[in-house]
Amino acid sequence: MKRRFVRVLPLAVLLAFCIGSIAFAFETPLKTAEASPSEIAGIFTLILYGGNYADDLETVALLDLEGDRYRFEPFAPDFDYRLRPGMQAKEAFATAEKFVIFHNAFWRSQLSKILDRGGNVIGFELRPLYRPFVYGFSDILDVNYWLKEDGKIKVIIRLIPEVERLKLPGFDDGSGGQN
Repeated sequence: MKRRFVRVLPLAVLLAFCIGSIAFAFETPLKTAEASPSEIAGIFTLILYGGNYADDLETVALLDLEGDRYRFEPFAPDFDYRLRPGMQAKEAFATAEKFVIFHNAFWRSQLSKILDRGGNVIGFELRPLYRPFVYGFSDILDVNYWLKEDGKIKVIIRLIPEVERLKLPGFDDGSGGQN
């Protein structure tokens, strides 16, 4: 009997670990939906992410609604973004628009509202869309919003893999970086 218990105990521990891991794997990012500038109202902290050099494609503006229980935190070093708190809606949106248009391949911007788990608007995202013939896609960013403890929204911004490969010489051609 003792021997059987010893074999079952590790299996139970393994099963508990797997169930916990599976629950974590099913965590989903917050949803976004198309928005219009007329929906932007209130006071915002404007987060200007990227735009640090002439070909900085990882550029996006986030309007974090102040006074709610959420706070957007880009998953990046402090020097990759700038915060401008206390901005009125019109000023925040106008500043965001000016920020995302700087790239020479800019085509137009796309405004989305960021929704909490209950479907309430907690902020807005303004991203640049690029001329499709330059990178093969107009929307080249992969932006995800993850709800963490204490109302923190972890924001992960990166290029889609197809565009990332274009920016790294020798990444995918088998040359090992040598021509």
